Amino acid sequence: MSSINSKPIGVFDSGIGGLTVVHALTKLLPHENVVYFGDTARVPYGPKSAQVVREYAAQDADFLVSKDVKMVVIACNTVSAVALDVVQKRTRLPVVGVIQPGADAAEKATMKNRIGVIGTRATINSNAYAHAIRQLNAKAEVFSRECPLFVPLAEEGWMDHKATELVAREYLFPLTLEHIDTLILGCTHYPILRNAIQSAVGERVTLVDSGEATADEVARVLQKEGLKNPSTLQPHRQFYVSDIPAKFAEIGERFLGEKMGRVEKVTAF
Repeated sequence: MSSINSKPIGVFDSGIGGLTVVHALTKLLPHENVVYFGDTARVPYGPKSAQVVREYAAQDADFLVSKDVKMVVIACNTVSAVALDVVQKRTRLPVVGVIQPGADAAEKATMKNRIGVIGTRATINSNAYAHAIRQLNAKAEVFSRECPLFVPLAEEGWMDHKATELVAREYLFPLTLEHIDTLILGCTHYPILRNAIQSAVGERVTLVDSGEATADEVARVLQKEGLKNPSTLQPHRQFYVSDIPAKFAEIGERFLGEKMGRVEKVTAF
């Protein structure tokens, strides 16, 4: 086995939401080693300027490279929307963001070419999903909506709370008027609130989890580049944050779907 194959996949996010991508990765690729970095000291990235997000993304990428990863997964829609090129240039490794896989999955799922996208302000303002979808299908109509309150609701663990249902209905009602048949969950926090979102848009609307679509793309890239880890040993997973590791571990288990073990705080990039 080439030593490069046993190197970890590096995953980063502005905070905790990217653990939904790690959850999807570990389900699909159970023997891959993973290093995760959540920039909890500077979360959220969504409301920040593109220039600042690009600076943060460069630092996040540098940290993962220092951990000797074999590829980088940007588990943050905001970074994927405005700084994918920064990470590609910085790492010179295979890089997978969440936008293109999510767009591909939505384009395949839609029957009526009417696709909704929900996400942070930065993701929605970038029009990255709409652009990616229209590159695949010029006939597709894309309807976008910011849903900033979904992030704190997910972190609070209010998956089935009345308040979450009310907020979801308020945010998503305009999309139901557009008769969408597919909805991209364009923020890695949103799968936690899947039930409330599905209820608000109705059972006929297909929800696309960009994290699951990203895991599929990672598997494809590993296969194509000959980087898949052939080991069947218990994988090694490391979690790093820039602030408050105890809180990250407590909330993170909800996103990851399993116990996390030790979370280390990074004091400098």
